[in-house]
Amino acid sequence: MRKRSKLNWVLGALIVILLGVLVYYLPPVHDRLAWRVEELILSIRYQINPPEEVVFTPQEQAEALPTDTPLPTSTATATDTPAATEAGPSATPLPSATPTITPTPLPGQARLQGVRYDDQHGRFNYCAPANLSMALSYWGWQGDKDTVGPVVKPDPKDKNVMPYEMAEYVRENTDLGAVVRVGGDLDTIRRFINSGYPVLVEKGTYLRDLTGVVSWMGHYQVVTGYDDEKQEFITQDSYVGADHIVPYDEMERNWRAFNNTYMIIHPLEDEAEVISLLGEDADETSNYQRAAQRASDEIFALQFSDQFFAWFNRGTNLMYLQDYAGAADAYDNAFAVYAGLDEANRPWRMLWYQTGPYFAYFYSQRYWDVLNLAETTLNQMQSDRNLEESYYWRGMAKAALGDSAGAIEDMRTSLKYHPGFEPALYQLDVLGASP
Repeated sequence: MRKRSKLNWVLGALIVILLGVLVYYLPPVHDRLAWRVEELILSIRYQINPPEEVVFTPQEQAEALPTDTPLPTSTATATDTPAATEAGPSATPLPSATPTITPTPLPGQARLQGVRYDDQHGRFNYCAPANLSMALSYWGWQGDKDTVGPVVKPDPKDKNVMPYEMAEYVRENTDLGAVVRVGGDLDTIRRFINSGYPVLVEKGTYLRDLTGVVSWMGHYQVVTGYDDEKQEFITQDSYVGADHIVPYDEMERNWRAFNNTYMIIHPLEDEAEVISLLGEDADETSNYQRAAQRASDEIFALQFSDQFFAWFNRGTNLMYLQDYAGAADAYDNAFAVYAGLDEANRPWRMLWYQTGPYFAYFYSQRYWDVLNLAETTLNQMQSDRNLEESYYWRGMAKAALGDSAGAIEDMRTSLKYHPGFEPALYQLDVLGASP
């Protein structure tokens, strides 16, 4: 009797567990609880393997490689060139002109109305879809983050959506235009807001992540107002809330982490006005040159993590200008500064958002550095290692080093996390393999 009772108890427990699992995976329940489960798993992994402790150390590999090692052919896709992979070229380039900025002094304050607030909560890494939906709503667009998300984040757990991907969404899915530039300053934001254009900025910030730890990460904000007397911006922050106040000095400090990148969405008929407001930065080459000089000036005026960002920005701007050796040297210095930072202040997610070092090292034929940087970045991740760019560049390095089988595997993994990712599809074709 006791054996039968014990058996019934075990069977009952198994049935309850099975029912619990089935209920958990019901869409309404799973949508509400999945991130909580993920949070618990991440917290455990974080304690076992703190990502701040991992440091990438560049090693010059030129002497270890034959001098005639060829560069893999990689010119067939738009997203395989530096200008397309991070900032993204305009689908219809802005006309070449001699732009001028109106010298009229700006008013001391301005505020735009009409942005429909959208938060990122209840979704994984939905900062980009939420902020893009807010920026679009100002121009009468009727969608929301769940309209944008499946397009810019085909993998729901993708760690990041880059500015060029957001600009492509605008051009391909709306009747609006979008322009992305770097090296913006506080006057850039004030000028556009005063002219009736919200400014979508990419910046760094310290937030409590899914592990429960407050740490550095990338973030987007839509800036809709400013007040010179109070020295503050009004932003629509998908994480914190609507009409979130950001002091000028805080904006300047955190914006530096992303090369002062900004995006302006505009009606197509306003293109000439946008060009005028961009001034010297209307021309992309001039924009990168000016941003590179700014970064160089900041390197010797800053210290600690700010100096790391300045070196990194110099590398990114030189990379866009196709000075790969100069960019690689700047990134080497950035990583040296990083290694000396206090672990709590290390921006260890940097390669989730910016992939310039891969370009610089690869096109300087430093393939082992590409390989090691990709592996370091993937090993730091606490959850799914879903960074399609890191797998892509690791595959590129493997191909250059003669490991075709490893390259094919990495390209396929890249496609697993980003279906239809054109650079990976192209490289598989070059390698004679199917997706």
